[in-house]
Amino acid sequence: QHFGPEVHIDVFEKGEVGGRLATITVNHNDYESGGSIIHSLNLHMQEFVKQLGLKYRRNVAGKMAVFNGEEVILEETDWYLLDLFRLWWRYGISFIRLQMWVEEIMEKFMRIYKYQGHGYAFSSVEELLDSLGGSGFINMTRRPLSDSLLELGVSQRFIDEVIAPVMRINYGQNVSIPAFVGAVSLAGAQNNLWAVEGGNKLVCSGLLKMASANLLKAQVNSISPIHSGDSLQYQLSFTTATGTASELYDIVVLATPLQAGVGSGVHFQGFAPPFDELPGTYHSTVATIVHGYLNTSFFGFPDPRLFPFASILTTDTPDLFFNSVASVCPVNISAGFRRKQPQEAGVYKVFSPQPLDKSQLKTLFRSYYSVQVTEWQAYPRYGSSQRLPPVELHPNLYYLNGIEWAGSAMEMSSVAAKNIALLAYHRWNRQTDMVDQRDLMHRIKTEL
Repeated sequence: QHFGPEVHIDVFEKGEVGGRLATITVNHNDYESGGSIIHSLNLHMQEFVKQLGLKYRRNVAGKMAVFNGEEVILEETDWYLLDLFRLWWRYGISFIRLQMWVEEIMEKFMRIYKYQGHGYAFSSVEELLDSLGGSGFINMTRRPLSDSLLELGVSQRFIDEVIAPVMRINYGQNVSIPAFVGAVSLAGAQNNLWAVEGGNKLVCSGLLKMASANLLKAQVNSISPIHSGDSLQYQLSFTTATGTASELYDIVVLATPLQAGVGSGVHFQGFAPPFDELPGTYHSTVATIVHGYLNTSFFGFPDPRLFPFASILTTDTPDLFFNSVASVCPVNISAGFRRKQPQEAGVYKVFSPQPLDKSQLKTLFRSYYSVQVTEWQAYPRYGSSQRLPPVELHPNLYYLNGIEWAGSAMEMSSVAAKNIALLAYHRWNRQTDMVDQRDLMHRIKTEL
């Protein structure tokens, strides 16, 4: 869109297009095994769906509960006012304080769409966050969520019984994760969520086609800077099914985590100073898709017909071997579709830190027909690195996944991608007045 039709784009993908957006087939239906929810204020994802002519998946209602290993301690009912009253009775005004805090952060974050709409870019994640929420946003990437919430006046009980379960299902981690990551996660726990009919990964394959990008099924092995007079290019050596090859590029964008243990397989050769892996590690989350009968007795409901919940979240309890279990709907929902009742065989997604063994499956399910396991290096292990990774690794060599250390979500990656597209364009054309500008809200008003 910025460079014009002359630009030639090659995309290297060693696996499936979509990465952590993926589906799995059970009984002739496809189910999301990776990233599955998008917030209604995620404007880039919304715009992609519109541009690509995709459809929103029909929402199928289902109630949620929180389980502490012994009993259900919090449950959703059919009556919104009753739910509100119960929250107030148990936690006081903690949930109102939390709501206001998340909304204030979201409101500031929404400025990014205005900035990017006017073509402004940022050379680092810190600069981007600073332009949205000042030093407050940057500090939120460095202090624990629990500290920020306690300071707000949110009760410890609310943190343990409501916030911790949300962090466990979204990031597989506890309330010591950074406050900004926590806010992104809590925004994704609201009601106004959606998904793409046919699977969220269709956005990725659709955008590739729309960009007229040349997709190469290949593993990139190394990147080397090649100097010729004043000009700098990068040599990429890669392996395809037919053998190894190399190619020269003016601009390179890395859209895969470069931390140890993720296995990008990319080596940097001939850089001064040398660099290879970035600090920190990724968190392993196991998604197990089970077709079977949920053991509702485990949750305190001996008669499955009386079990009213579609999803169960869990508190941070040492003995619990799973983070959540939920009845899931296929990516294509027909007009007559209804969620299976707990006494019927249904499809469930279990998130856990480790693969489930036979006895654990037997604890959660009375019996089952099939089990499919996907182990994801799903998101950063927050706290394993103290600083946010760079966006510019070297002139015209950009790194997208650094934004995940501020918050890992489809929209965060979309914001980072748009930022890099703008940054690469401005750097190429030496338009310094469009990068890292101060007081952008005021500047944009005066432009208008």
